[in-house]
Amino acid sequence: MKRIILLLSCCAWFGVNQSVAEEFSWHGYVAQGVTQSKDSNFITDNEDVNFDLTEIGLNGRYQISNGIALVGQGVYLNGGNRFETGGRLDYLFLDLKLPTFGDWHNNMHLGRYKNVHWFYSATRDVPQTRDTAVLPQSMYLDSFRDIGLGSDGVLLQSSILTDQGGWELNWSYGRSPISADQTKSFLGDIAQGKGKQDYVHQASVFWRAPTLDWRVGLSWLESKFSYEPAAVDFLLPGNINIEKLVFGVQKFAETWELTSEITRTINTLNGTYAPNFYTKRTSEGGYIQGRYFINGEWSVLGRYDTTVLDKNDRSGKLLSQTFGVPPYFGYMDTYTVGARWDPQPQWRVQAEYHWVNGAARFNGLLNAEAIASTDENWEMWSVQVMYWF
Repeated sequence: MKRIILLLSCCAWFGVNQSVAEEFSWHGYVAQGVTQSKDSNFITDNEDVNFDLTEIGLNGRYQISNGIALVGQGVYLNGGNRFETGGRLDYLFLDLKLPTFGDWHNNMHLGRYKNVHWFYSATRDVPQTRDTAVLPQSMYLDSFRDIGLGSDGVLLQSSILTDQGGWELNWSYGRSPISADQTKSFLGDIAQGKGKQDYVHQASVFWRAPTLDWRVGLSWLESKFSYEPAAVDFLLPGNINIEKLVFGVQKFAETWELTSEITRTINTLNGTYAPNFYTKRTSEGGYIQGRYFINGEWSVLGRYDTTVLDKNDRSGKLLSQTFGVPPYFGYMDTYTVGARWDPQPQWRVQAEYHWVNGAARFNGLLNAEAIASTDENWEMWSVQVMYWF
């Protein structure tokens, strides 16, 4: 990442056009909540009611010239045990305006770009743009928050407006750093070595109706992760290949909106747990979510989210035999209700309650403590207050 920041700094220095007034804009947000997980440690340990729902962020855009801007965001997060607590650089990239081809408008993001390939992937980092504090886990796995938000590399975007609607094409290639804590989260506490993402390759297409009341998207992802064991380690060298397809549709009306995304993921694992260990499984999942706007201040939400780790093992029986975990770690169904109140233009109070059956998307699949503390049926709730400027 240091090399990328140096590259961006050099590009910014040499790209300055003194004939164009330098422009800088910035925004921020502060959000604090109270939360509890019952019969699991999804966010909180020991079923405690606590304040592990803190988000502080500052983002800015520096317009270097007519066609070059530097964009970035730094945040502090405390999301319980879903991901690491502390500060991080969410994104930092050069936004380069490319030549127009016909009526197609083109941009390149170079650096730590944001993932724009799913409906909420580019907005999951900002609390007031999320419908709930915990997004549908079939699509937006919290333990993958930093990896799923963006990558170090390049993103190309093209868009066009026609009489038949607006089209947006996206392509990106990069990789994300993986910390020691993330490695343990994915592989279990026995992992002593280093996990890394070798690459992530994505493409997507979105169409919006001329009346702006429909949006449809299709995206594809391919990624490879590898594991390098420590000198003394219980695990072996290995890798996992992931190929993911996502289809989504949104309907917007005056007083309500409906959103759904479905996904299928092929996971191929070689090594890591044994010299000749090999498994290939197809995961499936998706959600449907509706929001109703009561008036200018109040809205309510309902959502159903479902996923299975292996479409040929929907009961989790084979998973239990292979890894020694309870069968309900092979599936997960979540019912969510939520409410939102905007008392002032820059203030929001958001509450939600989740009823969950299963633990397929649980952080720490091979974590003995997580297994011991998670029942087949569990619940989670939160209330969060937000202010942005």
